[in-house]
Amino acid sequence: MNERIEKILTEVQKVILGKQEVIEKVLMAMLADGHVLLDDVPGVGKTSLAVALNKSLGLDYQRIQFTPDVMPSDVVGYSIYDKNSGTFRYMPGTVNRANLLLVDEINRTSSKTQSALLEAMEEHQVTVDGNLYPLQKPFLVIATENHVGTAGTHLLPHAQLDRFLVRLTIGYPDYTAQMDIIRDRKTADPMDTVCQAVTKEEFLQMQEEAARVTMNDQIVAYITDLSIASRNHPSVELGISPRGAIAVGRMARACAYVHGRDYVIPADVREVFCDVCTHRILLSQKAKAARQTRTEVLQAILADVKEPYEK
Repeated sequence: MNERIEKILTEVQKVILGKQEVIEKVLMAMLADGHVLLDDVPGVGKTSLAVALNKSLGLDYQRIQFTPDVMPSDVVGYSIYDKNSGTFRYMPGTVNRANLLLVDEINRTSSKTQSALLEAMEEHQVTVDGNLYPLQKPFLVIATENHVGTAGTHLLPHAQLDRFLVRLTIGYPDYTAQMDIIRDRKTADPMDTVCQAVTKEEFLQMQEEAARVTMNDQIVAYITDLSIASRNHPSVELGISPRGAIAVGRMARACAYVHGRDYVIPADVREVFCDVCTHRILLSQKAKAARQTRTEVLQAILADVKEPYEK
């Protein structure tokens, strides 16, 4: 693990205790220029994780709280008539001002507002009244959702889920971490102690380095075999798409980079496979009736597909 990665993790762990694996995977997704969906119960630190990461990376940060009255124009901007010039003037939305956009409780707004993010997340631009407006580099979305108290929520459609590189849960802290969390917040907020570990320019350089990590044809074949196995699995109705397979490769490169290597090994693919793919597959009715989970099915696929270099 290189020095810059260690600095970032050290700063974030001042706030998020006992969750190094989750922090690493969020950072991997960001290094892969991907978006993150944090799906968990309230109060486990989803928003705090996003804020702490932003402080450590020195990015331009915006937050939008998705509620039923948020409109697409709040997200991507709108055109307003300027009577002095006799023309329409573009008023930027929240996405135009952000390197890191925190979309809090994404499932509590309407589907049309959710869909306003699709072009921004995939193409790093927005189209308003026929005009294209590029977004800043990097442009990353961390969205949170929870399924406790589902009144007034809107499930994310599959096309929206597919825009997220990974879907992660943080989970409750263990006993020791919970004790430390209570102690640390007696007199101060640990968020105030988080310092910038890298500059925006350094982070962009890290993204480029992660993208240059070597992935040979044996690893590519391994990812392909896993994808095809998901499409043919009896418990799966909709398997991993080509975009999903590409996402596994991007995340595996970032995983190798975070672990200090300039080449991908099968362990990198295994480490990220479920996080990249659980929200990309749909189970058959038979599998649902048997109460199988998507993670269980993907783990079974990992167990069945032969790894490269395996004797």
